[in-house]
Amino acid sequence: MNLTTTMHKLVLFFCFNAVLFSVQAQPGVVDKIAAQVGDNIILLSDIQAQKYQAMQGGVTVDENFECTVLEDLMFGELLLNQALLDSIVIADEQVEAEMENRLRVLEQQIGSRQKLEEFYGKTVTQIKDEFRLMIKNRMLSQEMENKLTSAINVTPKEVAAYYNSIPKDSLPLINQQLSFQQIVHYPEITKEDKKRAFDQLAEIRQNIIDGKSTFETQARIHSMDPGSASQGGKIQATRGMMVPQFEANAYALKVGEISEVFETAYGYHVMKLLERKGDDYTCLHILIIAEFTNEALEQSAKIIDSCYALLKQNQITWDEAVLRYSNDLETKQNKGIITNPINGQQTWDMEDLNQIDQQIFLLTEHMEKGDITAPNLYGNIVSRKQGVRIVRLMERMPQHLANMNDDYALIKLAAENQKKQKTLNSWAAGKLGNAYIKIDESFQSCQFRNNWLKK
Repeated sequence: MNLTTTMHKLVLFFCFNAVLFSVQAQPGVVDKIAAQVGDNIILLSDIQAQKYQAMQGGVTVDENFECTVLEDLMFGELLLNQALLDSIVIADEQVEAEMENRLRVLEQQIGSRQKLEEFYGKTVTQIKDEFRLMIKNRMLSQEMENKLTSAINVTPKEVAAYYNSIPKDSLPLINQQLSFQQIVHYPEITKEDKKRAFDQLAEIRQNIIDGKSTFETQARIHSMDPGSASQGGKIQATRGMMVPQFEANAYALKVGEISEVFETAYGYHVMKLLERKGDDYTCLHILIIAEFTNEALEQSAKIIDSCYALLKQNQITWDEAVLRYSNDLETKQNKGIITNPINGQQTWDMEDLNQIDQQIFLLTEHMEKGDITAPNLYGNIVSRKQGVRIVRLMERMPQHLANMNDDYALIKLAAENQKKQKTLNSWAAGKLGNAYIKIDESFQSCQFRNNWLKK
């Protein structure tokens, strides 16, 4: 039973990283053409690079993995040909954003953008130039697939039929799942708080202008951006990555010029432009976030203490308390339910909690469904805001075999994926008869889903 995405999605995810690493990772491979679809060829190194990358990512690789990768690559080429025939358009901005996301993943694996360039022996701009068309073609294939399957859905009867078709000894084990609600009150940031932050950054900027200190030193000492402070404030980005006010300064400055203090939703910034080539730029950056006073935090604590007392005395319902006391825009209008940003669901497993909100598990580890925590300090790692909150354990679902009562949404998704795959296979079957397909003899024994060998 496959309760995740199809292997085709997996191939698309690993594609850029795999090809980028293929030369360094497999220096001894003798390359050859594994298959040809129309005018497009698929190299053996394409397949083996993705196999290597999947293994590095902890994906289980069985004896049929290379056959599966090859079929998905051939299917991608078939989708690409149709996308071009249907004149599907992918905007250049989308391609750049996707490429930047891939590069950021690689940066995290290697350590920095500079190390990435050293590893690959090319500048980031050269890497982008080399892979831009490949990324765009992959996105066109995906868009074509979405066009073919976007209208597909399943009825409750179909979900039940799908679940009943699964042998009982093949039902997957679902890890413990938790769901939470919260009431948060963030201290008010006053005009005085903002002025204090602005004045601090203005003074830092003036010290740099006057030559009393370097931009890098001041960034390391004062910047409140954890992602760049340790690098002397260095940021490498491309158009579309940053908020509009930040980008406006990056494209307005001359190389070597230092901006005035400017504001974004994250706080106050000052920037020095180091380099700009087309849409790509490198800058130094200092961020100062306006901070609330101890008095404001004390006021938030009093508000949440009052809320907690009313809840414990059953003088107010949870839903009423959320609307009355929370000022967290992300959860206030949803009964305080905390959405898992990794999967978009209301449920969390331990791996997700460890990445996003370790504190919440420690607070609720020994609680029963419906219990609430005492008020506690809270730091939102996404918005970087600090406040005071109460957490309610909404549900605790222990590890179990997948079943229709507890895992309906997951089973429904798997049923939809199966139905989409059947639709795609049917579409491919109608295209293969007229398509030029050539497959190397080393893959002739593969058990493909579709009749690529035209037997």
